[in-house]
Parts: sequence; C-alpha cells; structure tokens
Amino acid sequence: MFETIAQQVEQFLEEINRDVNEAVDAIFEWSDEVAERLNEAIAPDLDQIDRQMEEWLAPFINAVTGVESTIQETVQPFNQTVDPILNRHPACVGCRNYHGQVYGGTMLVCGMHPFGWEGEHCPDFESVWKGGDKV
Repeated sequence: MFETIAQQVEQFLEEINRDVNEAVDAIFEWSDEVAERLNEAIAPDLDQIDRQMEEWLAPFINAVTGVESTIQETVQPFNQTVDPILNRHPACVGCRNYHGQVYGGTMLVCGMHPFGWEGEHCPDFESVWKGGDKV
C-alpha cells in the first residue's frame, strides 16, 4: 500500500514537473516573440531618433571644437613664451617649434633640438608673434 502511494505521489510530482517545464518553455517563447516584435516596432524609430540627435548635436559639437581650436590658437603665443622660461630654455621663448611635453620622464623641447638649444639664439627659431621678434 505504501509503495502504491509512493508511486502515485512520484507520478503526480513528475506530471507537475512536466507541466511546469512546459509552462516555462511557453513563457520563454512568448517573451522572445514579444522582444522580437518590440524590436521590430521600435528599432526604426530609435534609428531615426539617433540620426536626428546627430543632426541636432553636430552644430554644437562643431562650435565647441571651433572654440577649442580658437582658444588654443589664441593662447599659443602666451604658452610658447611662458613655458620655455619656466622650463629653463631661454632660446625657445616665443618659438613656434617649442613643444615642451614630458614623455617617459624626459622632456621633448622641440623636434629639431629634442633637449633644447644650448646657446642664446637658436638657428631654427620661428616666432609665434606676428612681428617675428623674440619676446
């Protein structure tokens, strides 16, 4: 009698397990269908919104980029005049070729003279100032 009850309970639990698995599979299939339909419905609109955002933002980005380059051009003479003094390269003061950036612990002064010019007047000096004279 206990064996019969155990078999019936086992059979009942197997049926529940099978039904639950079928329900879970059906839910997964349904959710995949819903996601696919949602993607089909929304994707074109999202692409259009993306294109429209790019169109709206492009002038702003161009303006910001233009302002940034204008600021860099405006302050270049100042940087090219002050930075060499601070880095102890008097021959480079006001030179368009001055770079003055540090790479791996070593400063690159300029392309022609990586460690700077030792004398007072560098033969490769090009002024950043309109008059062309050294400041």
